[in-house]
Amino acid sequence: MMQGRAVSRRRATLRTDLTLLALIGVLLIAALGAGGMALYQQFYGPSAFVQRYLDLLSSGQAADALRVPGVSVDLSAEQDGAIDSVASEALLRTAALGPLTDYEVTAEKHEDGVYIVSTDYRASGVEGTSTFSVVQDGWVGVVPNWRFERSPLAEIDLTVRGADVFSVNGFEIDRRQVSPDGAAAEPLDSLHLLVFTPGAYSVTVDTPIAATPGVRVLADTALARTPVDVQAMPTEEFTGIVQQKVEEFLTTCAGQEVLLPTACPFGLEVQNRLADGSLPRWSIVTQPTVSVQPDGAHWVIPPTEAVAHIDVKIMSLFDGSVHEVSEDVPFEVDGTIRILPDGTASIRVGSPGSE
Repeated sequence: MMQGRAVSRRRATLRTDLTLLALIGVLLIAALGAGGMALYQQFYGPSAFVQRYLDLLSSGQAADALRVPGVSVDLSAEQDGAIDSVASEALLRTAALGPLTDYEVTAEKHEDGVYIVSTDYRASGVEGTSTFSVVQDGWVGVVPNWRFERSPLAEIDLTVRGADVFSVNGFEIDRRQVSPDGAAAEPLDSLHLLVFTPGAYSVTVDTPIAATPGVRVLADTALARTPVDVQAMPTEEFTGIVQQKVEEFLTTCAGQEVLLPTACPFGLEVQNRLADGSLPRWSIVTQPTVSVQPDGAHWVIPPTEAVAHIDVKIMSLFDGSVHEVSEDVPFEVDGTIRILPDGTASIRVGSPGSE
């Protein structure tokens, strides 16, 4: 009897031990599964793939970011036409990247074989959110490969008015270097520039002729085209040069000893004629205070008041009497300024025939 009770107790203890071992096994498997899932998410999943891409942009490794599967795109094969087929790759380099910080993956969802990965970040201090589509691209052993289903590149459709040379995030560009038309590029032709997303791109002009504090655009949507229009303004140095050239032009006009100086904005019409031996003497009493304003790709000098003075002897055709004329002649000065291909300015004052 005692022996039977002992056997029953041993069996009960064995069942308890087996139950505990089974429970421990289940917990261990669950822990391993959770650990494996966490490891997958951190190193091998689509979110980790996007995270590594952002790491490359953040550290300025533009060339490596371009080699990430799915980033480089065949523009001629793009079906939606969102990106121009002749877009330049000039900005896909380290020198044109802005700071990318505080980035993190915020969500991941699976839709019809495509993983949608959402991210938050700060690009050059600007908060942004971008979404990337990722698909599996085979295996390496038991580890999945990934690629972007839609390239994370985008396009800035840029028009720069008043300058051929500009900078993007401090990287200097000449429009003729990035336009498909090269040296024949028109000043107001749009420039199609590929950029990484996410990224903030600041377009500035800083030349002796023109400057602008800059226009910043946030590229946050894959394969999207963002139009950017930058109007450069004349520098004080440039306006000063124009002022000098206008004054020299008017002084040259004043050197003509005629009543109506050729191709000049001032003159004096009389009904009589000059007295024998008398030649008009012109001087500029008040030089114009010149300003320069944008006019499409070039510049204009808006109408500005000035005053010339003439001294001359006039003979009356009626009675032959001679009287001296000494008077101020108000007039207006305007003009156009064209920037030539070599970067110099052609200043045309008043009449189209004068330069």
